[in-house]
Amino acid sequence: MQNYVTYKKFPDAQEARALQHFLIGNGIECLFIDDSPSMGSAMAGDYGKQYEVQLKPEQFEAADKLLEEYATSMLTDLPEDYYLLSFSDEELHDVVVKHDEWSEFDYVLARKLLAERGKGIDEDELKTLRQHRIENLAKPEKRQKGWVIAGYIMAFLGGLGGIITGYVLWTSTKTLPNGQVVPTYSEADRKHGKSIVIFGAIMLPVMFCIKIFLFA
Repeated sequence: MQNYVTYKKFPDAQEARALQHFLIGNGIECLFIDDSPSMGSAMAGDYGKQYEVQLKPEQFEAADKLLEEYATSMLTDLPEDYYLLSFSDEELHDVVVKHDEWSEFDYVLARKLLAERGKGIDEDELKTLRQHRIENLAKPEKRQKGWVIAGYIMAFLGGLGGIITGYVLWTSTKTLPNGQVVPTYSEADRKHGKSIVIFGAIMLPVMFCIKIFLFA
């Protein structure tokens, strides 16, 4: 199970279940994950809901192909006022390049509209564009100096917030559109995160003992 990573995210459970059943029905094993905050329904209502469909990274390409084929078959039922029809060539190109941010239907339609306008993108160019997109997404987030400083301060004060902040900086990852999992933050920030966790783990019992001594 640990080899499964996030493929698609949805705010609605039915949509996630529908995709799961579609993929399983076409021979691709996948998981339905309720990733909603534990207090999401009580604190944030439906806005806190999040559901994932997860599959193995090596199945991403096959899943994409299946969804593209299905989306292509749905183009004949396109409403006349569908919003993508009013997109400029540049906007449609952006939909194609940022395929991972759009539905399969919108991606397929964008390619079709560009082709009809004489601005089609061939497979070789698309492969290059996707590679550049992956490389950009794989880059770590900008340096988290503020969170690093805050983490050290909270750790020094013996607060759990410092340990949590350090752990997030140290271990956070993101899944790329091709299924590859990479660290979210830079190597320097990850090292700081690890140091904050260790420092916080040392200071937590120390500060606890100091408080007991002071208020005894």
